[in-house]
Parts: sequence; C-alpha cells; structure tokens
Amino acid sequence: MVTESPRETGRKKAASWLTDNRVVRSIFRRGYPDNDLDRAAVMFSNFFLHVLPARTHVHSLKPTYTWGLGIISLFLFVILLGTGSLLMFFYVPSTERAYSDMKDLQFVVSYGVVLRNLHRWAAHAMVAVVFLHMCRVFYTASYKAPREFNWVIGVLLWGATLMMSFTGYLLPWDQLAYWAITVGSSIASYPPLVGEYIRTLMLGGDTVGQNALIRFYVMHVIVLPGIMMILMGVHFWRIRKDGGLSRPPAPPAEAAQGEAAAFSPHKTYMLVELAEGKTPMVDAQAPEEEVMSWPHTVFRMLVVFVGVVAVLSAVAYFFDAPLEELANPDHPPNPAKAPWYFLGLQEIVSYSALAGGVIVPAAAIIGLMTIPYIDRNPEGQGAWFTSAQGRRITLWSVVAVIPVVLVLTWLNEHYAVRILVPGASQIWVDLLNPGTILIALFAAGSLYTWRRTGSSRMGALALYSYFLTSYLIYTLIGLYFRGANWAWVWPWQATGLH
Repeated sequence: MVTESPRETGRKKAASWLTDNRVVRSIFRRGYPDNDLDRAAVMFSNFFLHVLPARTHVHSLKPTYTWGLGIISLFLFVILLGTGSLLMFFYVPSTERAYSDMKDLQFVVSYGVVLRNLHRWAAHAMVAVVFLHMCRVFYTASYKAPREFNWVIGVLLWGATLMMSFTGYLLPWDQLAYWAITVGSSIASYPPLVGEYIRTLMLGGDTVGQNALIRFYVMHVIVLPGIMMILMGVHFWRIRKDGGLSRPPAPPAEAAQGEAAAFSPHKTYMLVELAEGKTPMVDAQAPEEEVMSWPHTVFRMLVVFVGVVAVLSAVAYFFDAPLEELANPDHPPNPAKAPWYFLGLQEIVSYSALAGGVIVPAAAIIGLMTIPYIDRNPEGQGAWFTSAQGRRITLWSVVAVIPVVLVLTWLNEHYAVRILVPGASQIWVDLLNPGTILIALFAAGSLYTWRRTGSSRMGALALYSYFLTSYLIYTLIGLYFRGANWAWVWPWQATGLH
C-alpha cells in the first residue's frame, strides 16, 4: 500500500479548502477535477469553457497543424476590447479634443502610453494573425464540406477585422491618421454607381472632419465589435457542429473475410433508427484518438494567452505607437498613403482606379467566397497542401509569380499606356495595366493547373498562391518603394516611411 507524503496530503487539504466550500461551489459548481467524469462536467458547466468539446482529437492539438492562429486571434480581440474600454475613459471623439487626448495619454495619464501601445500593436497583430489563420485554413483544405459556410463566416470576420483597424486609424487625429483615411475613403469611392454613396456614408460628407470622426468612433467601439462577436459566436458554434477542426479522414475499417466487422471496445453502440447518410459528428466520434479537453486543450490555451500577453507587453514597452503632428487638411504629406494593409490596393489604384478600386477587390471577395463551392472534391482535407504534388504546385506558383509581378511593374513604370500614347482612352488604361493583366494570367494559370492535374484542389492552390504572393509584393512596394508623387524610390532614398 502506497502512503501519501505529508506534503501531498497538505496540498490536497489546501486544494479542498479552496475549492470545496459553499461560496466557490456556488460559482464554479465543481472543485478541481481529478477524473474524466469531473473533467467533462467542468467543460459543460463553465460558461467560458462550454464552447469547447469535452474531448479533443489529438490531431487538433498538434502545434504545427494550426499554429494556434485561431485562438491567438481570439485573445488579441479580447485584449483589444480590454485596452479599448480603458482608453475610452481618456478620449473624446472631437476634432478639438482628440489629438490633445492622445498627448495626455502620452505624457499625463499613468501608463497611458503603454496602454495605447498595447492597443495599437494588438490591432496590427490581429490583422496579420487573422490573415495568416485564413491562409492556414485554406492550405489545409479546411474549407471543404461540411465547413463551407464556416469558411464564408471566416472571410466576413477577416473583412470586419480590416474595418475595425481602419476605423480606429482615424481616432488619434494626427497627420498620419487623417491622410491615411483620406486615401482609404478615396479608394472606397471608385466602384461605379455606389462608390460616392459609400464614401459619403463613411465620412458623413465630402471631407474628413467631425462627422467622419464621430462615425468612425461609433463604428469602432460599438457597431463592428458587436458584429464581430456575433460572427465569432457563429464561427465557434459551427466548428463544434461540423465535427471540430478538420483532419485527414480515418482509413475505413476492413472487416475480416466472411466475418462481421469488429467493433471497437472503446465505444458503446446502440441502434436507434435507420437513416440515410450521416452527420459530421459521426466521423468525429473516435474516443480512442481523443483526449480530455481539460487539461490538454485548456492548459495549452492558457500557455498561448500568457505568451501573447508577454510578447505584446514587450513590444508595447520598447516601441511606441506613432503619433505625428496635429491633422492639417492644408498640408498633405507627399506621398499620402493608406493604412499598410491597403497599400497593395493603393499600388494597383495608381495603375488604374477601376482595377484597384473595383476589379481586384471584387475578384478577391468573390473568389474567396466561392472557393468551397467550386472545389468540392474532398481530397486533402486536414493536411498541409494536400500532398507532395500540392506542395510543389504551391512552391512553383509563388516562385513563378514573383518575376511576373516585378516585370509588369517595371513595364508600367516605363511603358504604360499613357506614356506611350498620352491621349489614349481610359478604357485602354483600365484594360492594359498590371492589375487586370495579372488577374487574366492568374485565371489562366489556375485553369491550366486544374486541367493538367485533373484536380480542382491543385487549381485552387495555384490561384490562391498567385493572389497571396502578388498581394504581399504590392504591399511591400507601396510601403517601401514609393516616394513623392508615388514615384519609384529605393528604401534608403525614401523619407517618412508609412
């Protein structure tokens, strides 16, 4: 018989004293779980944990499969809600007060500069992490049945994240914010028929002023957070109902010849009703490949949260959020740049307003929304790049598109339609520019890959990689290689990088 040490006995008594009392039980209902039944009950009875299943498939816990990007996005959103709520105590959405409030946070409010830094860098991080999360979902084919609609919800969340960051960009009311929103709202005005209405709706007038500031403030602190919380709730709910995170399908069980298939000793079977088909949860039920969410999933989430807070705190301590001089409508910077995540579009707008303001955004949105309904082959679900062939196609798609984008950009700098034919019609400018040419090349390359491999998944991998690579290249060009009058400059020649 094994006897407990006095230290172990004392630890258990202390834990029991902390958890097994009337006050704690009235809140948490159960003490610290030490068996599977109690671990499952904790997940069911806790308001914050019940969104998770009682058991988690081991494939979902692999760090190299998800990289924790989805949960990091959630934690960043929670941090933004917390820091944003505190910042609201020290901010008045007025063109007369906004900038001075920023200065007070910087020099007067205790830890105000750290608070603003946390909020600013968390917002930028969330834009990047949500984008990476969407890439992870695509490259692991996690958008396929039965998760098509949840992919659409994810695309909407990506758009809402961009708008959250965009609406918050104006609130400091400095030169950087003012002119970034001026450029961004101009891009929004390019769609025909509705463009000017969109811009007027955003700004509450023709210029960026008090009406724009109050509208952006309300959108930033009330409307968009509410929309995102609803979408997140639906997103998490659908993950549960669709059988959890995607994973490779289990190999079909092979029955012994002449005998009935062997039943798993880990499952309990009961014939309730004969029905056609099966629900997504049927495939998810594999107890022998699952572990209890408490502690395996919950503790991993806790470690990720602590890591996110630690990294953000370090960045906020060492790097201050930018704050330029007071916004001045009479002194625009040259060049005036949109927020960094819209610089790719601004670069294409510089070639053609129709291409950058209408064609490319419409193609991206429609393409992302329809991918699950075009690529309906279930192959490759739950595996990075589907197969070795998928990895090769993705790699070569990225490698191939880089020189194409750079060559087209160089040709547009020296041999654009308006340079060769100054009086050319606008329709030729809209047709013969890097943006529209790339869309045609991407479509042709994707269809060729699809026909050559006989796989819609391979064609989708090529198309997504084309767009992803070109988007990143144009963002870098707009960020580092554009100077006065949007002329090409080398980074060491540029001044006032955005």
